[in-house]
Amino acid sequence: MPKNQDLKSILIVGSGPIIIGQACEFDYSGSQALRSLREEGIETILINSNPATIMTDPSILDHIYLKPLTTKSIIEILKKHPQIDAVLPTMGGQTALNLCIEADEKGIWDDFDVKMIGVDINAINITEDREQFRKLMQDINVGVAPSKTVTSFLKGKEVAQEFGFPLVIRASYTLGGLGASIVHDEKDFEKSLTRGLEASPIHEVIIDKALIGWKEYELELLRDRNDNVAIICSIENMDPMGIHTGDSITVAPAMTLSDTTYQRMRDLAIKMMRSIGNFSGGCNVQFAVSPDEKEDIVAIEINPRVSRSSALASKATGYPIAKIASKLAIGYHLDELENQITKTTSAYFEPTLDYVIVKIPRWNFDKFEGSDRELGLQMKAVGEVMGIGRSFQEALHKATQSLEIKRNGLGADGKGYKKYDTIIEKLTHPSWDRVFVIYDAVQAGIPLKRIHEITKIDMWFLKQYEELYNLEVEISKFNIDNITKEYLLEAKQKGFADRQIAHMLGRLESQVHKKRKELGINRVYKLVDTCVAEFEAQTPYYYSTFEAEVTDKNGNTFTENESIVTDKKKIVVLGSGPNRIGQGIEFDYCCVHGVLVAAECGYETIMINCNPETVSTDFDTADKLYFEPVFWEHIYDIIQHENPEGVIVQLGGQTALKLAEKLNRYGIKILGTSYEALDLAEDRGSFSKLLQQNNIPYPEFGVAESADEARELAEQLDFPILVRPSYVLGGQGMKIVINQEDLEAHVVDLLRKIPNNKLLLDHYLDGAIEAEADAICDGKDVYIIGIMEHIEPCGIHSGDSNAVLPPFNLGDLVMQQIIDHTKKIALALETVGLINIQFAIKDDKVYIIEANPRASRTVPFIAKAYGEPYVNYATKVMLGHNKLSDFEFKPHLDGYAIKKPVFSFNKFPEVNKQLGPEMKSTGESILFIDSLKDDEFYELYTRRKMYLSK
Repeated sequence: MPKNQDLKSILIVGSGPIIIGQACEFDYSGSQALRSLREEGIETILINSNPATIMTDPSILDHIYLKPLTTKSIIEILKKHPQIDAVLPTMGGQTALNLCIEADEKGIWDDFDVKMIGVDINAINITEDREQFRKLMQDINVGVAPSKTVTSFLKGKEVAQEFGFPLVIRASYTLGGLGASIVHDEKDFEKSLTRGLEASPIHEVIIDKALIGWKEYELELLRDRNDNVAIICSIENMDPMGIHTGDSITVAPAMTLSDTTYQRMRDLAIKMMRSIGNFSGGCNVQFAVSPDEKEDIVAIEINPRVSRSSALASKATGYPIAKIASKLAIGYHLDELENQITKTTSAYFEPTLDYVIVKIPRWNFDKFEGSDRELGLQMKAVGEVMGIGRSFQEALHKATQSLEIKRNGLGADGKGYKKYDTIIEKLTHPSWDRVFVIYDAVQAGIPLKRIHEITKIDMWFLKQYEELYNLEVEISKFNIDNITKEYLLEAKQKGFADRQIAHMLGRLESQVHKKRKELGINRVYKLVDTCVAEFEAQTPYYYSTFEAEVTDKNGNTFTENESIVTDKKKIVVLGSGPNRIGQGIEFDYCCVHGVLVAAECGYETIMINCNPETVSTDFDTADKLYFEPVFWEHIYDIIQHENPEGVIVQLGGQTALKLAEKLNRYGIKILGTSYEALDLAEDRGSFSKLLQQNNIPYPEFGVAESADEARELAEQLDFPILVRPSYVLGGQGMKIVINQEDLEAHVVDLLRKIPNNKLLLDHYLDGAIEAEADAICDGKDVYIIGIMEHIEPCGIHSGDSNAVLPPFNLGDLVMQQIIDHTKKIALALETVGLINIQFAIKDDKVYIIEANPRASRTVPFIAKAYGEPYVNYATKVMLGHNKLSDFEFKPHLDGYAIKKPVFSFNKFPEVNKQLGPEMKSTGESILFIDSLKDDEFYELYTRRKMYLSK
């Protein structure tokens, strides 16, 4: 049956601000759904409060409402658009589902004759209410862990007595494992039970007998109205049960599952999906499998919507789950839709992988001082990376190289733990570095059986680690002159970076790179094609690997490279890597626009990124996608292969910017602002000299490289002093100190964490107002796209401040100084593209805090508030395609727009919630107000100094 012709206008509900447990994977799925529905000629209307996303970009939909996600907003939209036929709630995570359920309970959909598509309310209720889910599983003969639902403290204690410890407590109707915990003994039980009951909106928890140490698997399914079901991907958690799947290292396809158990699991997943209601769309099913030869299967949960894992499965297989799910929601059947990769086969197929993918989460514990860093049932990761390789080992190495935590992969960098007791402790209490600690354990000679006993990680994975370490030992016996081609090729095939091999051989990375080129060991690029090359793929989506040379019948030796280089002019856009606090989805928004503009200007576009949650890594965003680490070796090999006109680094945040120095050194053209200008702005000492030359005021400062120098400087500057390292993002390591003791402790700590860094000591302008400006400069003219005033005082990081556009409390004199300073600095830095400048205002005098000649966190916000495509204009300027005078700027905003930060402190209940110069927010929302008399503005303003910490 083709699509339902009655559906002409559909409302999509977004996921709101990014929080831990619900990140930009829903921007990806929502964007895909919007484009998919538009292809069908359907009018698309979106409600979402997140201004940083592609999903809320006017270019991909018909009507966008940047409003709070409430039923009040829903009613306003339905009144304004009586033509809306249906609502699609499955693309915005738990936030969208919960809102749509609330609207259903209030009768709003019935009142406006809107039907819910892509999901069944009963299905949501069954899967969210863990007691209903348990009963249903028993009815259809699917195993579940012994469990009971509890709505009171007393009942919870009775269940604990009945089951015995360890237990798992999970809160109903929550996201990212909020309120969930493993309880090993009675002393922790009461606190965990109370937290779970409070976290659940219906004050309900389910208490399970813990399956600690069982293996965990996920299956991603799609189903149509005809009851056709396809399993898109199997995912195995390397970490066993007990660690939230969002915090687990995961592998696709499943590695350690026997074929018979996989078939049983497949059948159970299909049976479960069919039992929860007659809906069409995506579904994620999670299982636990006993780690013995019986391989008993127990169902953990089922989510009848696209999820974090759907984004991962889409990128892992090349199968666009959200795109197809939205087509199924409007009535199509799987066999009527085409495979988006091959374009010649149907969407009713199960992808086959001839490669391995490894996902590793990215944490930000350093932002939450005093937080419990042990991983458990409550998700704590803020982002993730994915590596693709021909083997598990290669994919694991590529994923670790993508994390951007100053590691070059597993081992071979001198940064591992050496002490036996430390290693055992870290294996027993898993945290962000467990993936590296396992290697350290093998290196320390701890038997694999012992590592398995502690971690319960399957022996197959541990043996993969052991093989890697054994190879490191063998290679370390050679030197650069006598290392054999066979050993070097094996190291590259197992994912070791040139930098790691250089460490083993006691040489430089460049020498290893030169040696492997001499030996003919070069990267080749392979297609992600969904079907093991059985059918020809039309979509250029690549990963790199190394192959042994093959000799044909004519005696010619070669390796097969599937990435064909065209003779078109090319532009490379460097992506922003994994999400983290200080560098989030707003940079992906900028990268996507950069790619689209380069294509508009006639270039072939090449995207390099490793973040599976994003729109930039969608298979059809760029002409060519290289799903590779944003890591020098990988970047350099791609650039040598493709020979682009230049590289855009301004749009990918600090990730891309950090590679500018190397690109410049290797003679690769940086488009837009030059490396010299980028470096000058980062080096706070040089930048202050530039301000001096231009008579622009800045707080008194000095540069120190040791604790002694810092002490001397402090005597000249007067306390309070703001201490900050160079070359960091999100205010990392920034702190206001009020005496010599504080200063010394912080400087010593910083130099230990970020060795060889220059520290800038500023006299802190206590009580100053903070403001910032974003501008586009073409080298001759400057256009200020927006000036924002922060509600909180100077001293709270700009990413954590409520910021108002346009300013609400700055006089003409101050505004003129901001305009003059912005134009002077942009021109002095010879900016070509975007620049963000931050100011402190005291006694009507405007001081410069810092300038960043790149895309900033606030650019998407200003673009959405004023309804202007600023990244489009800035990229055209960077490419030299346009001058500022070519654009007609027509910003429009009635009243004010407020950028409101959103925090995920509920994941770290024991952490101090005070704000300071180091950023802690995970996302943001936009709020439009008509006037300053608005209650919400008044409340923000009265609380503005409440959280300031020094």
